[in-house]
Amino acid sequence: MRYFAGAKAAAGRGEEQVSAADVAELKSVLEGRHGPVLGKVLSASTLLVDGLAARDPGTVLPAGVVVEVLPPFAGG
Repeated sequence: MRYFAGAKAAAGRGEEQVSAADVAELKSVLEGRHGPVLGKVLSASTLLVDGLAARDPGTVLPAGVVVEVLPPFAGG
């Protein structure tokens, strides 16, 4: 996991290791680990799985995949 901007602040770190079968489970694990503030950020963020946007909560997360959390940014 790599966090950016508001996601980094909500998680209290820039990176961490997480195991989850899919995006839905990942979000649940992260909210359980870091609380509802991160859950809110995750719901508004784009998750990149090895550089590709994962919009489907059923997106499978194979071992070793890199997930990046990109919250909405202000400005252009």
